[in-house]
Amino acid sequence: MTTDRSRPARAVHDELRYLLLAAQREGSRRLGEALRHLGLTPAQAEVLDVLAAHQPVTLAALGRLLVCEQGSPSRLVDSLVQRDLVSRVPHHEDRRAVLIELTDAGRSLAAQLGEATGRLTTEMTSRLSAADIDTLTVLLHTLLDGTDVAQAVRSRFPR
Repeated sequence: MTTDRSRPARAVHDELRYLLLAAQREGSRRLGEALRHLGLTPAQAEVLDVLAAHQPVTLAALGRLLVCEQGSPSRLVDSLVQRDLVSRVPHHEDRRAVLIELTDAGRSLAAQLGEATGRLTTEMTSRLSAADIDTLTVLLHTLLDGTDVAQAVRSRFPR
C-alpha cells in the first residue's frame, strides 16, 4: 500500500489519526467482549496481568506499569480488593507503604486471562505478517516516544 500523494497532507494525517483511534476503539470493544465472561473490565484485567508478572508492587509502581489506565489506580485496586482478587499487604521494609498482590482467586482468574486475550491477540495478529508486526510495533513505539504510556509499555515488554 502506498500513500496517496494526490490528497492533501492534512487529509492523510487526519486519516492516520482516525485509524489509530478506530483501532484503539475496536481493540477495546473486542477486549471487553473477550473478558465479559470473566466479569472483568479491560482495566481490571490489566491490573491482574501486571500483578501476575510483577507482584508484589506498590500502588505507585503499579500505576507506572499500567498502559490502559492513566493516573492513580487506587479505585481500580479497591474494586479488585472488594472482589477478593487482590490484597493489600504491609511493606516489609517501609511501614508507610502497602504492597498490592494477587489473592488465590486473583491468580486463578489471571491464569484464565491468557486464554481469553490469547484468542483475541491471535485473531488480530493473524491478519499481519511477522514483518508487518515488527514494523507496526516500531512505528507505534516511535509515535509514543517520550510519553508516560511509552515508558509503561517498555517496562512491561522490555526488548
